[in-house]
Amino acid sequence: MRARSLGVVAPLLAGGALHALPALAARGPLRSLRPSLAGRGRPGGVALTFDDGPDAAGTPAVLAALDALGWQATFFLLGRQVRRHPDVARAVVAAGHEVGLHGDVHANHLVRSPRWVRRDLAAGCAAVTAVTEVRPRWFRPPYGVLSAGSLHAAAALGLTPVLWTAWGRDWEAGPPAAVLATVCRSLDDGGTVLLHDSDCTSRAGSWRSTVAALPLLAGELDRRGLAVRRLGDHLGAG
Repeated sequence: MRARSLGVVAPLLAGGALHALPALAARGPLRSLRPSLAGRGRPGGVALTFDDGPDAAGTPAVLAALDALGWQATFFLLGRQVRRHPDVARAVVAAGHEVGLHGDVHANHLVRSPRWVRRDLAAGCAAVTAVTEVRPRWFRPPYGVLSAGSLHAAAALGLTPVLWTAWGRDWEAGPPAAVLATVCRSLDDGGTVLLHDSDCTSRAGSWRSTVAALPLLAGELDRRGLAVRRLGDHLGAG
């Protein structure tokens, strides 16, 4: 009886390990095996990316700050948010920024089936494309957690997964100086910075910390002689 039980459980465990393997490969030193997955691109600058939008309040404020700085960035959009705020999504593209896909809803792919993930990415991609008239090229999973289902669904939709090398933990709505300090812990030439233009999955009003941190980040990047780019330009695919 025990042997029969093990015969049933073992394949399930193996399947679960395969499902979770990309999440492990996307973290820590294993990222070095695929630098582009972490968003490591051409030297001389960094890619600036924003997750969780579009947002009726946060995204316009971020767009205004980017315009003042003369920066262009990549926005990873949620399909649900695009349907809620279509005019804001179109404003991102009209301002010359790049759009990527963050999914349809903000859910951890490790606890979802491959079929669910395929449907989610397809729905999100359809929403972004229909509203902005731009088909996203890049994909970033919620929480930065990739599963085998994530990779298969992204490949089927022609999406390239990209994570990040530095983040600001701006979702915590801390002081702008703290956001900058957190970014600077991992900020380096050729990396990708993750921030957020929406508080739909984080502390209310957290985007205000993001907006206030952008001029501080500009000063740091100027000091280091680093430009700001969209992912397409940064990874040599623009």
